[in-house]
Amino acid sequence: MTTTGSGVIHLTSGSPTETRQAGAALSRLLAAGDVILLGGDLGAGKTTFTQGVARGLGVVEPVTSPTFTLLHSYEGATGLLLLHADLYRLDYLQEVIDLGLPELLEEGAVAVVEWGELAAPVLVADYLDIRIGFGEHEDQRSLAMQPVGARWAARVRSLQQVLGPSQPAS
Repeated sequence: MTTTGSGVIHLTSGSPTETRQAGAALSRLLAAGDVILLGGDLGAGKTTFTQGVARGLGVVEPVTSPTFTLLHSYEGATGLLLLHADLYRLDYLQEVIDLGLPELLEEGAVAVVEWGELAAPVLVADYLDIRIGFGEHEDQRSLAMQPVGARWAARVRSLQQVLGPSQPAS
């Protein structure tokens, strides 16, 4: 794991299991109203990462991509409601608004939004932007985590601590 001067945290995952572990580690920092926007190519591991977040929140049911339903919600053992959205098929900002994500966040949920760059203008001003890219090997992935806003910027050190011990250096 490395951190740039701009606060971007870079880590490398060598397998889907490690990608899930990174998501589970991140879940330890999540609180009601938190938003994670995931970006990356098709098949890069956005849903795999979300499965780790869900596991870390105590979700026991299978977590699948909501590509066609757009939004799944899961109740975790921690008491947090996890909203998992996939905006790949949406073309207009109004469609994001129609999903009701801002209202659901106000009610105390945590949101992980795949293809989240479309949702950024209508969600909270504070979010964690995560870009997942393909690595040199088939199962290797690179994750770049950029805190946006004061709420996430204040947690950079905590984010480094929860991700650091279990992740290989990049």
